Amino acid sequence: MRLLTHNMLSSNIKGVVNGFPLRIEAVKVVEKTVEMNGDFLKKMFDKIDWKAFVVASQAMGYTELPEEADSSMLDSNEFLNRFHHALLELHLEEGALVCPETGRRFPVSKGIPNMLLHEDEV
Repeated sequence: MRLLTHNMLSSNIKGVVNGFPLRIEAVKVVEKTVEMNGDFLKKMFDKIDWKAFVVASQAMGYTELPEEADSSMLDSNEFLNRFHHALLELHLEEGALVCPETGRRFPVSKGIPNMLLHEDEV
């Protein structure tokens, strides 16, 4: 699972008010090379919750992102490369996503998060 996907997921358990961001418990992280597309990154930047993105990348062992960012930084190739790497090349292969409100763990296996809810959670 890429951090792009993580930044779009939230816990939908019945009664949960704030299910975002899901905390990452990484067991296995892999890097997969992806061709960089600056236009895509620039379009995605405004859709990303930066704080959640930085915390998630740190949970996966990547600490090269600034704590705060704004769109003027998209003119820097160094920033774009770091953003690209964290967003698209880091993959959570094994681990879990944890609801910030309930602590419910959603397993991630072979890069696929299982977000299915139990009957009493719907």
